[in-house]
Amino acid sequence: MTASTPAAARTRRQHHTDELRFLTCGSVDDGKSTLIGRLLYESKLLPSDHLAALEADSRRAGTRGGELDFALLVDGLAAEREQGITIDVAYRFFATERRRFVVADTPGHEQYTRNMVTGASNAEAAVVLLDARTGVLTQTRRHARLLALLGIRHVALAVNKLDLVGYSRSVFEKISGQFREFAAGIGLDDVTCIPTSAVHGDNVTARSDATPWYGGPTLLGWLESVEPAAASGGPARFLVQWVNRPEPGFRGYSGQVVRGRLRRGDRVRVAPGNIEATVGRIVTMDGDLDEATRGMATTVMLDDDVDVSRGDVLAAAGDPVDTATAFQAHLVWLDEREMLPGRQYLAKLGASTVGLTVETPKYRVDVDSGNHLPARTLRRDEIAVANVHLDTEVAYEPYRTASELGSFIVLDRLGNATAGAGMIDFALRRSATVRWQSVTVDKNARSARNGHRPCVVWFTGLSGAGKSTIADLVEKALHAQGRHTFLLDGDNVRHGLNKDLGFTDADRVENIRRIGEVAALMVDAGLIVLASFISPFRQERALARGLVEPGEFCEVHVDAPLEHVERRDPKGLYARARRGELANFTGIDSPYEPPERPEIRLDTTALTAEQAAEEVLARLRETGVLRGS
Repeated sequence: MTASTPAAARTRRQHHTDELRFLTCGSVDDGKSTLIGRLLYESKLLPSDHLAALEADSRRAGTRGGELDFALLVDGLAAEREQGITIDVAYRFFATERRRFVVADTPGHEQYTRNMVTGASNAEAAVVLLDARTGVLTQTRRHARLLALLGIRHVALAVNKLDLVGYSRSVFEKISGQFREFAAGIGLDDVTCIPTSAVHGDNVTARSDATPWYGGPTLLGWLESVEPAAASGGPARFLVQWVNRPEPGFRGYSGQVVRGRLRRGDRVRVAPGNIEATVGRIVTMDGDLDEATRGMATTVMLDDDVDVSRGDVLAAAGDPVDTATAFQAHLVWLDEREMLPGRQYLAKLGASTVGLTVETPKYRVDVDSGNHLPARTLRRDEIAVANVHLDTEVAYEPYRTASELGSFIVLDRLGNATAGAGMIDFALRRSATVRWQSVTVDKNARSARNGHRPCVVWFTGLSGAGKSTIADLVEKALHAQGRHTFLLDGDNVRHGLNKDLGFTDADRVENIRRIGEVAALMVDAGLIVLASFISPFRQERALARGLVEPGEFCEVHVDAPLEHVERRDPKGLYARARRGELANFTGIDSPYEPPERPEIRLDTTALTAEQAAEEVLARLRETGVLRGS
C-alpha cells in the first residue's frame, strides 16, 4: 500500500464533516414526502430518467392533477402510492455546494412510530412538519418527545401548507409559539420555525415573496448551517468490527471511528479489558493515514501484541471506556409480541451480540403527556424505562454521550427478528461491584460424595398429562436407590416461592425463570432435580437448559393430546376454563409450545405412569447419571 498525502487525508476528513443526516417527521399528510421531493428536485442532481419517471408517475398516480407530484420521488411502496401516505422509512441523498445530505422520510401514522424511531436513530437533526390549518397535534408532540428521547437537539419546525391559510403571519406565529413552549418543556431548546409551502416551494430553497414578514433562513439554508455536536470532538473511540488477517505478518482491526480522532502513535486501551497498546498504522485502501476522524472506516494496526476481538473498543488511554453487564435503559418496543420480563433475548450493541434479559419496567412513558405509567410488559410502539442485564461484559457510554456505544437493538433469540431498541442511561452499580465468589467445595466434590452425577429432569406437558405423577414415581425409585434428589412441582412452588405470580404470559415466564435458577443451584449442590411444570414456552425451557452444563438437562415431554387431558380433567380446571372462570389457561386460551427435540417423549395415552417412570430411569442409566460421578 502506498502512503497517502496529508492533503488527501484532509480531503477525507472534510468529506465526512460536510455530511448531515436528518429526518422529517410529523402527522399524516403534513407534506413530508413532498418537501423532500422538492429538495431532491431543486438540488438538480436527479438523473434525467428519474425526472422522466416523475413526470409519468405524476400524470398516472399523482395527487396534483397532472402537475409534478414531488412526493412520488420518495414514496416507493405501492401501498403508499395508493393511499397517499408514507409507511416505510425512505432514505434519500442529495447535495448542495456546501454539504451532502442523507434524509430519512418517516411515516406519520401512530402505528408506524417504530419506523420513525428507526429513521431517527442515526440522525443529527430533524425537520418536524405540521399543517398550518391544524396546528400542533398529538402526533406532533409524540414525535417531538421521541426526538428529545433519541438525543436530537437541532430541530426545524416547518409550518407547511401556509398557502392554504393565505400565508397568514398570525397563524404562523401562533403555531410557532405553541411549539416552542412545548419543545422547551421537553428539552428541545434549539428550534427554528420556518413558514413553508412544499407544493409551491415557498421558503424551501429560496425566500418567498409571499412571506415578506419572515426574516429567518430558508429550510435549505437552515440545513446547510446546522452544526452537529462536535463531529470530531471528545476522546477517541474506535469500534472493532473485524479482526483482519489477510496474510501472515498482518494483523489489523477493521472498524469505524465513532468518536474523536485516532492518530498514529496514540496510546489506546482495549475494552473490555485493561490492556494498553500503541497505534502503529492506520490503513486504508488508498494508503496509510496519519489520523482518522469520526465516521471513517479504516483498519488499525497496533505495535503491541494484545488480544482484541470483534466488538471490542479501542479508546484513548487517558480517557478509557467503562464496561458493565447491567444498565438502566430506555426501551422502544417494536415487536407485535409483547416484551416479557425475564425472557431471554439477544442484544446487538456495537459489533457485539450478547444475551439480554429485561426486568419488569420501572414505568412506561406516555409520549403524548410525558407522564410515567405503571407497566408489567411492553407492547409494540410503547416506550419504557427498565433495568436490563447482559450475559457478557461490554464497553459502553451513555446514549446522550455517544449514541454508537450507548444504543442497542433487541433481537428475538429464536427467530433473530428485531424486537426492540434500547438507549443506555447509566450502568447499575451492582454490575461493577458484584463479582463471582470462588468456593473450595464445588459441584464435582458434591457429586463425588453423592455417588452420582447431578442433572435436571424437566417434565413438561399440558395440565393433567401426568407430569407430577410420573415425576413422583421417578423420585421414589431414586430415593430407594440412595440417590440425592429433590422434586420441584408447579403447584407446590406457587404456595411459596412464586405465590406472587399469576398466569399471564409475563408471569409464566418469570415463574420458569425462577425455577430454572433454583434448579441450577440444586444441580450445583450435586442433586438430581425433578422439575414438573407445564412450562408452555420453548424459550423459557431453553433458558432453564442453558443454566446448567451440557449433558445435565433432560427434557421429558409428557405428551397427551388436549382432548385426552380435557376428558380426564382430574382437577376440573378445563371445565372451569371452558366456562370462562379461568383466564390464560394453557391449551384453551393460552398456547402450549411442545418440545421439538426432547430427550424423552412419553405418550401417556399408551403408557401407564409406572411404565413412563421406568423409561425415565432407563434414560438416566444410559446417560451415566446413575453410574456415579
